Amino acid sequence: MSAAEVFEGGCHCGAVRFDVRVEDPDQTRVHECNCSICSMKGFRHLIVEKEAFSLRSGAEKLTSYRFNTGVANHLFCSVCGVQSFYHPRSHPEGVSVNLRCLPSDVWERFELRSFDGQNWEENVARIRARKKS
Repeated sequence: MSAAEVFEGGCHCGAVRFDVRVEDPDQTRVHECNCSICSMKGFRHLIVEKEAFSLRSGAEKLTSYRFNTGVANHLFCSVCGVQSFYHPRSHPEGVSVNLRCLPSDVWERFELRSFDGQNWEENVARIRARKKS
């Protein structure tokens, strides 16, 4: 991606819809985390600044789940149960969009990287810095 692009995404049933703007080449890195919750959900993290995310519809359908430190705000569609985005502990002022909730024909445009979330404290600096590693 060489210029800013906006992608529309959402949950399985369509109740929750959003737009996400990707303009920084570093944002094309998507992290697949092996922590207990991400590995169970199959979440692939496209982390953007809050200003690059716009919830189009479904705010009233979102339900929240917090665990451990309570910093991450995991948001799920109360109709279909899909977590299409959330506010992550690593970037509490940002948004982590689930790549799997964007159209599948754009997935290959992103670089998938592994993230060792089972050892979160030792590895979080890698994704906070947004540097190629």
